[in-house]
Amino acid sequence: MLVYVTEVVIPTKVKIPSLRVIREAKLDDAEWIWVIQEQLMLIDEKKMDAICHGQLYQNRMAIAFNKRVKPLQFTPGQLVLKKIFPHQEEVKGKFVPNWQGPYVVHRALSGGSLILAEMDGKVNMKPINSDAVKKYYV
Repeated sequence: MLVYVTEVVIPTKVKIPSLRVIREAKLDDAEWIWVIQEQLMLIDEKKMDAICHGQLYQNRMAIAFNKRVKPLQFTPGQLVLKKIFPHQEEVKGKFVPNWQGPYVVHRALSGGSLILAEMDGKVNMKPINSDAVKKYYV
């Protein structure tokens, strides 16, 4: 206002006209009410378009990701190796192995979880995700 001696009009006020912008455009009351209603209806349509576009984008991303996913099926009695995670106490340094085992799949739970048993038959009741397990071939 100090530089141009007029009040600044924010771009959002141009898209959704305020009373000041409409006065400058010299619209009468009936036309002004019609313009406001039209703008409000367009806002709802634009919101719905944005929501639909976001859902379509998420579906396309999920389809593209799931093309590369190869689900692993484990059956009871199968031999597997279990990944050693960095927060476990077995991690001692740079040259330690990344996998421990072999273990026997005691039971396969829904959702990809497994109950593992050691080779001597001791069952560990804590389930483990099948992403942290790989098949062991003898």
